Amino acid sequence: MSTAFGIDVGGSGIKGAEVDLNTGLLVTQRIRIRTPKPATVESVAEVIRTILNQSNWTGSVGCTIPGIVRQGIVHRATNLDPDWEGANAAQELQNQLQLPIQLINDADAAGLAEMQYGSGQPYRERGIVLMLTFGTGIGSAIFVDGRLLPNTELGEIELNGHIAETKAAARLLDEQLITKKKWTKRVQKYLTYVENLFSPDLIIFGGGVSSSSKDFLPQLETKAELVAAQLRNTAGIVGAAGLVSSAQ
Repeated sequence: MSTAFGIDVGGSGIKGAEVDLNTGLLVTQRIRIRTPKPATVESVAEVIRTILNQSNWTGSVGCTIPGIVRQGIVHRATNLDPDWEGANAAQELQNQLQLPIQLINDADAAGLAEMQYGSGQPYRERGIVLMLTFGTGIGSAIFVDGRLLPNTELGEIELNGHIAETKAAARLLDEQLITKKKWTKRVQKYLTYVENLFSPDLIIFGGGVSSSSKDFLPQLETKAELVAAQLRNTAGIVGAAGLVSSAQ
């Protein structure tokens, strides 16, 4: 069995597990620790160290970041501490953990996992797929004929005078700042807007809220096929682990 370790860094929690790269299934228990405040590179590295120690993992690690990542450098990380921006985070994490680290945008990782193992499989070589992750913010990944367009960050587009993720992120539900009915209405407006921009064949609805998708997905209308993420909230971990394999 070929395995790798994935870490998914989010604005509210940091999760990790060992992944079977043949099936996309977790082979160890997922460990979740709350994201430290402030979420500096150093403090996040310490949480990652704890997860790796608890998992007895000493090899290479794939790691997601909720922001724009280019060649290991973080150019924007809205839901983390400002010290991430402009940092060569891959190198800094590698220095602190003394392990090889590969970094990727969190929604891109989730999208890669869904395309390889989950709901995106029928479109791996054709069409336009839009993966959206609803959590602390809204992440996005776009695939054209199976190829990823990285770092799209569609949660930061302006909609009706507001940054979309400030009005439609699942965090608003989790913190009971909005009713499910009102949240679903806002998500509908957001989906209509991004669908008009990209005309996808498939929209995959992901993030932690996808585990309860049956409660709201039937109320959403799209021209494209709309499905819940098959890997649910483990997609980021699985996609990060796959990054290690592709780098070898």
